[in-house]
Amino acid sequence: MPEVNTLGVIDIKDGRHPVIEKILGAGSFVENDTYLDKGENRLSIITGPNMAGKSTYMRQVALITLMAQVGSFVPASSAKIGVVDKIFTRVGASDDLSMGQSTFMVEMMEVASILKEATPNSLVILDEIGRGTSTYDGLSIAWAVAEYIADKEKCGAKTLFATHYHELIELEGKIEGVKNYSVAVKEKGEDIIFLRKIVKGGTDESYGIHVARLAGVPKVVTTKANEILRSLERKNILTGKKQEKQDKKQVEGQFDMFNYKLAEIAHEIDKIDLNELTPIDALNTLVKIKEKMK
Repeated sequence: MPEVNTLGVIDIKDGRHPVIEKILGAGSFVENDTYLDKGENRLSIITGPNMAGKSTYMRQVALITLMAQVGSFVPASSAKIGVVDKIFTRVGASDDLSMGQSTFMVEMMEVASILKEATPNSLVILDEIGRGTSTYDGLSIAWAVAEYIADKEKCGAKTLFATHYHELIELEGKIEGVKNYSVAVKEKGEDIIFLRKIVKGGTDESYGIHVARLAGVPKVVTTKANEILRSLERKNILTGKKQEKQDKKQVEGQFDMFNYKLAEIAHEIDKIDLNELTPIDALNTLVKIKEKMK
């Protein structure tokens, strides 16, 4: 039996999703705690891989809050639920093609409505804001939305914000009221085990290719995806180094070609089989690299 109050605090111990638990059977659902208030714990940034349970966790908090306010018992060992004026959700994907509205447009319209209507007494559930556009556009939108909601003067609503934009974990410590959480994952060789447990602290791992493999995507595709991922990660590192040099020398345009050359060289090095490389081959490779650096 939940304790309903007007303190603005949502404190759930061992919370569960009532519908999914019914499907799975008693004892199968992994329980999770939740704490939100109007002070230092207003906005929780939740990171972690697909399929790990972020959406389920957020929805169960919304359901428990709603059930408590209508006078129902709730699936938790204990729950103190502060009265909320509204529960806003931006989850899933939908479109309205007949009205010329894409999935991303519908998402942005829902976000716009939330930002206009939510108050410090509201509960907001946001799932993957900005994923329907380019990486930089999407990240910028997600970051700005998180900042706006966390600002007491503009919104200040109690919020669960699930995202794959790991850059958002930087908001903890920079903006009052933001805290990082993630879904625990155990790695076992090339496989991963979803523990379904929400823990403190952010993560920078998505495990998207692992999930693709679990879904049955052909191995030749996931193997190629891993190769492309490593190539992109190397390029990103090189881009970062290029930017550092550009900042130091304040020279515009000079390093764009330099960065391209480094990326090309990194790709060639990656193809080299060290076990079959002779000393003369190694020397010739260094000569080629030096020529390309000119």
